[in-house]
Amino acid sequence: MKPAAMAAGGLGVVLVMVIASLLGLDPKKVQQVMNGPGANGGKGGQVENRKLSPEEIRSRDFAATVLAFTEEVWDEQFRKNGEKYVPPRMVLFADAVATGCGNAPSAVGPFYCPADRTVYLDPTFFAELRKNLGGSDAEFSQAYVIAHEIGHHVQNLLGYSEIVDRKRQTESKEEFNRWSVRLELQADFLAGVWAHHGQRKFDFVEKGDIDAALTSAKAIGDDRIQQNSRGFTSPESYTHGTSAQRVKWFRLGLQSGDMSKLSDLFELPYEKL
Repeated sequence: MKPAAMAAGGLGVVLVMVIASLLGLDPKKVQQVMNGPGANGGKGGQVENRKLSPEEIRSRDFAATVLAFTEEVWDEQFRKNGEKYVPPRMVLFADAVATGCGNAPSAVGPFYCPADRTVYLDPTFFAELRKNLGGSDAEFSQAYVIAHEIGHHVQNLLGYSEIVDRKRQTESKEEFNRWSVRLELQADFLAGVWAHHGQRKFDFVEKGDIDAALTSAKAIGDDRIQQNSRGFTSPESYTHGTSAQRVKWFRLGLQSGDMSKLSDLFELPYEKL
C-alpha cells in the first residue's frame, strides 16, 4: 500500500492473517475481502443498511459518546497552542469496509485512515479482544482503544504521520517497522493524554477503569499477539510495540497530560522506548 494510503492503527496484512486464524476466521476468506471490491460501511456511522440490533445501537451510542469527549479535549488542547482541531469522522461497520486507504475486513480491528480522516470500528472487536486475546471488555477499556485511533488522527493533523510515511521510502523494512512502533506508542501516549484531561474535565474515570485499559493495552502488544498465535516472537517484525511499551506510554500520557512530550517518541533511541 502506498505511503499516502497507509492506515494507522490496524494490525497490518500479515498480522491480520495471524489474528484471523486465532479468532477462528478463514484466512482465505479474509484475504478475499481485503482484495475485493469493498463492503458495507461507508458513510454516516451506519453499520449496514438494515435494522440495528440493540447491541449495535449500544455500541454506536457509546462510540459516539467517546468521540464527543475526544473532540472536547482535543479542541481545548489545540486552542491552547493556537491551532484549530478538525475532528475526524467515525464509521461503524460489520464484516468489511471500503475506505480511502483500501478495503479492510473486520479482522484488522479498529483503525484510522489518514486519507479520509476517518476512524473505522467494528464493535465485535471488543468481544474478540476479551475472548481470544485476554483484553478487558470494560467500557473504559473500549474507550482507550477508540482514543488510540483518535490519537492517530491527532498525529495526522500535527504532521507526525507524514514523517513516518516518508521513512517507508528511505528505510529498510526492519527500520521502518521501528518507526511504525514509535507512531503506535505515540498514539497510546495520546490516548493517555486524552484520559488525563478528560478526567479533569468530565470526571468519567471510575474505580478499575485504568486497570481495564492497561489490561487491553497488554493484550494487543506485538509480543503477546505473536506468542499466543505462533508460540514465538520476532522483535524485528514488531509494528505496534510490546505489551510493556504500550502500557508504559499510555500510563505516561495519563499521568502527565503533557503534549510537549510527544516528540520524545521520535527522538529517544529505539532501545529506550
